[in-house]
Amino acid sequence: MPDRSRHDVDPAPLHCGPPCIRMVPYPPKNGVSLEAQPDIAIVITTYKRQELLSVLLKSIRTLEVGPAAVFVIDNEASDETRHIAERFKVEHYIAMNENTGGAGGFSRGVQEAYDAGHDWIWLMDDDVEVLPDAIVALAQWTASTDTALATGAALDQVVGAFQPFRRNFDGSFFYWQYRFSTAFGMQNPLASAKRALAQSSTPINCICFEGGLVHRRAVEAAGLPDARFFIYADDTIYGYVLSQHTKMLLVNDYALARTRMLGNLRVGRTRKLNTASDLSRYYIMRNRGYMAQYLKAFGDYRAIPFALGTAYTLFKELVRLFVGGGSADKHASLRELRRGMRDGRALRRNKDWLPFWRIAPLDVPADSLDAL
Repeated sequence: MPDRSRHDVDPAPLHCGPPCIRMVPYPPKNGVSLEAQPDIAIVITTYKRQELLSVLLKSIRTLEVGPAAVFVIDNEASDETRHIAERFKVEHYIAMNENTGGAGGFSRGVQEAYDAGHDWIWLMDDDVEVLPDAIVALAQWTASTDTALATGAALDQVVGAFQPFRRNFDGSFFYWQYRFSTAFGMQNPLASAKRALAQSSTPINCICFEGGLVHRRAVEAAGLPDARFFIYADDTIYGYVLSQHTKMLLVNDYALARTRMLGNLRVGRTRKLNTASDLSRYYIMRNRGYMAQYLKAFGDYRAIPFALGTAYTLFKELVRLFVGGGSADKHASLRELRRGMRDGRALRRNKDWLPFWRIAPLDVPADSLDAL
């Protein structure tokens, strides 16, 4: 999983921020066109990483074929970020009232892009850059979906979400575990990188909020990403929910590159275990409670395999803590793991739990939702 630590501060009570500020549209590039350029809106969630955000926005504004609109969700609500958005002529800047984490930011961003009427919503963190011709490459995949839906095809018969390839900070292939094991409640660490690299596309049942591209019809079916996750596994579960309604593909076209080097422990030739904060440790274990509830909602929950998945997840976190380092106070880190397991257990057993599409339906305006 990509590191989401830029949101690692104590979460505030979750509610949406004020209406977004509508900015002056960026003038389109001349000289490059597509027969049917897709209506792609880029949604970026950011928190206190203005330098990285500037790199990302610069890469977007130098594309020969650019997006229809850019939405920046600012979990810090800082003047510095707003000025950067103005400098790069971001069409929609949304300052959140509270830090809602990556999960809350992307949930708000999907709502805003959907409400604005865009066909495709391209989700990305602030620590990537868009590669030249990325949208041209994506258009080769989205065109068939657009055509099929326009002629009356059912959503479950088309590809409603794509995940393009990414490059590491050093330009190498970025490995991502593209299969979600519903039995164990975890992304499959054995998902073959070699197989994905050898073919033009690979079926998937999860996405990553670092390049996931979702059609608005799929959003209508699945609802919004669950903002309650705060950080970690929100994208995995949103992809899982999407996969119940539409086909999804990992496509062998590079569209993004990471712009931040992460501390990590190498596991094999392509796999890496990134460092984590204590807050991340807590949410990694706590959010398994939400994960179990979503698996139950679709009839995929199996208690014993899921418990084994929890044990594996805990083991991985202990390896990350004691072998990978990154924590000066191991006792405090262990307390966060225990607290996450306790809260996750309570969530898993909560008989009054509701999926996010029941709590925050699409027909409720983003800026009028009550605190969750």
